[in-house]
Amino acid sequence: MKITNTRSLKSAKGMTLLELTVVILVLLSLISILFVGARAWKKGSDRAANIMNIRNCQQAMRGYQNMYQKQEGAAFVTADLTNYVKFPTEPNKNLTYAPGTVITTPGVFWLGVTGSDAADMTPDPATTSDW
Repeated sequence: MKITNTRSLKSAKGMTLLELTVVILVLLSLISILFVGARAWKKGSDRAANIMNIRNCQQAMRGYQNMYQKQEGAAFVTADLTNYVKFPTEPNKNLTYAPGTVITTPGVFWLGVTGSDAADMTPDPATTSDW
């Protein structure tokens, strides 16, 4: 029986090409999941910013209406409100805000939203009656 000295055998060091490819694929898949999550987070934050802008402008319009005792349906000059509230900027380039020209009834948006993302970014009027 021959005794082999295991200390004298040299083990191969480093990674094979297959192991390196697997590691790179795992890292790329994790990065792609990160980008998908970041895109969803950005869309959600844009929607939240848009809803807050609409809400703040609705409250400013109601405050203006109460302060100057304006009736619903009365003509409304947007320039009158510029001293009362700073108009918001759109959260992304696919939205445009269009303020109304008359004082609306509660539950109806005064600040309109148009653009390709308007359907995803506009809240449901039925859920905003308590604003």
